[in-house]
Amino acid sequence: MIKKIEHLGIAVNNLDEAIPLYEKLLQTTCYKTESVSSEGVNTAFFQIGEAKIELLEANNLNSPIAKFLSKRGEGFHHVAFEVDDIEEELARLQKLDFILLHLSPKEGADNKRIAFLHPKSTMGMLIELCQDNISKS
Repeated sequence: MIKKIEHLGIAVNNLDEAIPLYEKLLQTTCYKTESVSSEGVNTAFFQIGEAKIELLEANNLNSPIAKFLSKRGEGFHHVAFEVDDIEEELARLQKLDFILLHLSPKEGADNKRIAFLHPKSTMGMLIELCQDNISKS
């Protein structure tokens, strides 16, 4: 079951430039930066109420974010929803004919297990499902 908006993803060309801008805009500090090599991305997070803003910077030319930036430029990239059970939610959505980009969850940023839905099945919006990683160390 989808519980809430977990975060909004924003693609940026340069985190070093974007972080101070968003700190001024949101009147809060970036609480975490992280590199996710499997996605070819560097991330920065801001907590805003119950939701977060995630800035995404490509860390290689073949990453999905690099491709997005070359086609569309900086801006809104995806909406992420928090779920209780990501495997159950993927199975439910697949039965409803949503196209899954990931058939099973993988490790993502901010200690989350993640999976994406293809924009072709969600009226053009990239949707990410997130579940807290239970195996926190």
